Order: sequence, then structure tokens, then C-alpha cells
Amino acid sequence: MTDYKRLIDAETWAFIERTNSYYPPDTIDYTITRQREIYDRMCREFFAGYPDGVTAETTIIATPWDDVPIRIYRSAAPNEAAMVLYIHGGGFILGGLDSHDDVCAELCARSGYEVVSVDYRLAPEHLHPAAFDDVMGAFEWATSTYECPVLLCGDSAGGNLCAAISHATRGYAQKPIGQVLIYPGLGGDHARGSYVRHAKAPMLTARDLDFYKDVRTGGADRTGDITLFPLADADFANLPPTVLITAQCDPLSSDGEAYRDRVVAAGGRAYWFEEPGLVHGYLRARHTVGRARSSFTRIVDAVSTLGRGAWIW
Repeated sequence: MTDYKRLIDAETWAFIERTNSYYPPDTIDYTITRQREIYDRMCREFFAGYPDGVTAETTIIATPWDDVPIRIYRSAAPNEAAMVLYIHGGGFILGGLDSHDDVCAELCARSGYEVVSVDYRLAPEHLHPAAFDDVMGAFEWATSTYECPVLLCGDSAGGNLCAAISHATRGYAQKPIGQVLIYPGLGGDHARGSYVRHAKAPMLTARDLDFYKDVRTGGADRTGDITLFPLADADFANLPPTVLITAQCDPLSSDGEAYRDRVVAAGGRAYWFEEPGLVHGYLRARHTVGRARSSFTRIVDAVSTLGRGAWIW
């Protein structure tokens, strides 16, 4: 049995306990409506505000599948080398423009890049591939609207969607300049690695993952669908430079390692960081937990570097 009292420091435990006070571990047993209410309240409690000089504009873009709300963040000192398309986490059933509002604002302030957050449709009202279609539509909008390259960045479910877009757009004339995937779920082997070692980790469990997958697909067997499970792709060639950042105490961590290995084996560039002692969802702890603060700096550095078209790993 994994000894989390040894792996996780006091600061991170305080963050876990605070999170659990707003979002109890048994929240997946509630109705979807109630889960969203709980999650939204938790996000409000952790909201850290905007850095000075950052402004945001909320609007709607038309895509072939749906009208998609977005929020555009701009810095007082813009860096026009690239723009960031940010895809939020939330198990494909939670979250939106407000849940990751301050994260996107800080990413904008620290990189200088314009950041566009995408409010994709959620399950179970909109089953797969609705979220994928919305993000693909937003990516196509971005490449036709911005003169600079598009960088993909997302956490958890958003990391999954970023990777799915990268696989789907390899034949496009305008492809992502890179992707930064933060504790993504990529469809790894649930019988090995972190899926077993951290099946009952704080903040996210293997049971949670099964629940989110079943809600997203309506319970259908979608084995082999790379728009759901990017690791199911037989071809990892020609993917954009990729940085994967995972939490050690998270059942999804092995997906970062497996994806890195597949990209490198296909001749591409990918780097995987496993952050020691951190848990899924630690982005909300970036102002209170030293390890999370350092990891957020790593994320910003990865976004800034890939946006310049550089590779330093």
C-alpha cells in the first residue's frame, strides 16, 4: 500500500484537506448537477485574481459543430511569438471559463502570450465527440485568426483533448507549434504503473477515472478511438514538440511517461517531468504549496520556450 504520509509534505496535505472541505472525495456519487455546483464553488474559493495588466474578453466563436464560448486574455506587455489555446480540466463533465480563469490570466501575464480558453461542451448532455469537436473548431478558428503559431496547453481532461487535437492535425498545413500537457489522461494501461500504484491516491482515484470515462462515452466501448485515447494511436510520428508534466501521487502519471516514450521512439521530441509528492489538481495550490509553485514555473517556462519554437530539454 502506498504510504502517502511519507510521499506528501505538510503543505500539500493542507491543500488536500482544504480541497476536500469544498469537494469531498465521494462527490462522484452525487448527481452531475450537484457535482458541478460543488466544483464551481471550490474553484471560486481558490480563485487568486488576475495579475496586474491582464485583461480578458469573453466572446463566442462559430464552428462547424457549435457556437463555442471562449475567453481571450491579453497582457500589457504582449509577446506575439505565439498564442496559447488553453483547454481546461474537469473530467469532461465539470469546469468552464471560470474554473481556470486565474490560471489562464497568470499564464498570459508570465509568458506574455495571448491565451484563449475554450468552453467546450460537457458530458453527459453532450457525449463524445462533442468536446473534441469544439476544441478542434477552436483550434481551426485560432489558426485562421492569428498570424502567429498556436501552442496547445491543457490540464487533465484538457491535456487529453490537446493531445487528441495534435494527433488529428498532423496532416494540416497549420499544426500546433507544440503542446504542454499537465497531468493528462491519455488512455494508458490501467493494469500497470501508476494506475495500480496510485489507484487510491488523494484527489483522484481509479474509480473516479472509470466514472468520468463512462459518463463521457455514455458507457459505450470506444477502445481504439484515438480522439478519446491518444495512446491508442499506432503512429506517433510528426507530432509537435511535447512537454508532459504529471504528479507523482496520481493514477494518471504513467500516461506522461508512456506518451513521452512513444513520441521519442517515433523520432519526435518529448520530455516528461513527474513532480514528486504532488497530487492531481495541484494547479490550484500554486500560491500555497512550494512544490506546486515550482511546477507552475516549469509549466510557464515550457509554454514560453515552445512558443518561441525552441527546445531546451
